[in-house]
Amino acid sequence: MSLMELFIIAVGLSMDAFAVSICKGLSMPRLNPRHAAIIGLYFGGFQALMPFIGYLLGSRFQEAITSYDHWIAFILLSIIGFNMIREALNPEEESCDASVAFRDMLILAIATSIDALAVGVTFAFLQVQIVPAVSFIGVTTFVLSVIGVKVGNVFGIRYKARAEAVGGIILILMGCKILMEHLFF
Repeated sequence: MSLMELFIIAVGLSMDAFAVSICKGLSMPRLNPRHAAIIGLYFGGFQALMPFIGYLLGSRFQEAITSYDHWIAFILLSIIGFNMIREALNPEEESCDASVAFRDMLILAIATSIDALAVGVTFAFLQVQIVPAVSFIGVTTFVLSVIGVKVGNVFGIRYKARAEAVGGIILILMGCKILMEHLFF
């Protein structure tokens, strides 16, 4: 997997965290850099941890399903992507608050990184070097989350749905690319 492909996946995975960060920034009366860093650390940390866990799980089953791994990667990335698009199109508003309390941030970090667990499984099938990959994903998510807090604080919630939809489209396209590479090349 190339660095550009990894970057595209990292951006796609981080869009949920970016959207929640926008929401957090929106609820802050004024930008607090310390809170922005805490939000980035939670989201970046969990976006790095979950694919690592998925990779460990996928590595255990890799030999048994090697001939189907590209289909599994395609299906998982497509399901995650379509779910992100569906959530972006859902007119229900999520509640926003500026809290960076441990419990609140832990729940949000887990919720926004569940899809990364499935991506970690696909990384095992694709034999990706996991430590550099999860580090890159974590740093990308950290940066985008901090930017999201700033964007939310300045511009408001109008970009939240677009960010989730773009992330979903990116993951679907990466799934299609993986499938096409294994079927036709």
